[in-house]
Amino acid sequence: MSEREVSSFWDHLDVLRKVLFRCLIAWFVGAVAAFCFKNLLFGLLFAPSRDDFISYQGLAWLCERTGWQSLCPGNFQASFINTDLAAQFMTHIKVALGAGFVVVSPYLIVQLYGFIAPALYEKEKRHAAPIIIWGTLLFILGVLMNYFIIFPFAFRFLNDYQVYEEVRNQISLSSYISNLLMLSLLMGILFEIPIVNYLLAKAGLLRAETLKKYRRHAIVGIAIVAAVITPTGDAVTLTLVTLPIYLLYEASILIVKRVQASEQPPDPKMS
Repeated sequence: MSEREVSSFWDHLDVLRKVLFRCLIAWFVGAVAAFCFKNLLFGLLFAPSRDDFISYQGLAWLCERTGWQSLCPGNFQASFINTDLAAQFMTHIKVALGAGFVVVSPYLIVQLYGFIAPALYEKEKRHAAPIIIWGTLLFILGVLMNYFIIFPFAFRFLNDYQVYEEVRNQISLSSYISNLLMLSLLMGILFEIPIVNYLLAKAGLLRAETLKKYRRHAIVGIAIVAAVITPTGDAVTLTLVTLPIYLLYEASILIVKRVQASEQPPDPKMS
């Protein structure tokens, strides 16, 4: 390695260090801000545990209009406990760190993209920005779907479920928060299906014909995944989870087909 290459390597390392330092500072500021707004933050997190949550009210309104009274959510009451002395404070810190990261994530993405952009070709730069934007939007959409649909109804079902009437549920703080965050992350990842398929198509590893061929298998797999992450057992919630994921699969077919068409060499007979 020449002296010039060594110098360039250390220059890039110094730039990376500055980028990571700015990202950490932004994350710290976001976490401190989230920590200070404790009531607002935990009010949002525990909203699905209250009987007046917007999703429950919306389903009740739908039941009244359609006459599906069997699906209408009844009143319920959740009881929470904490058995660890430091658990509430540590949970506050963990949630503040997570919320701070989410709040400043656009800034973090811009910083990291600014670091790698000089190494990309112009064609790669044109594709990178849309991928980042759409990937972020799809992840947020998946998290919102979990917050408003999947977790609330799964929580109600599990909160009311009893193997024996003398055994009453008292949900621990850590169990509630960890399940909410885990399902949010899972749904955010599932909603990245079109982005993953787009990258596979760009790499030449996936074709639209393959997705069409295994469409029936995909429907069964999506239904199984939806049934696993929505243990409520009612058809409405299961459909609300299955339908968006299936639509993402169909969107992936169109995306992959478009990638194939854009990268297909021109027909010499047409020239």
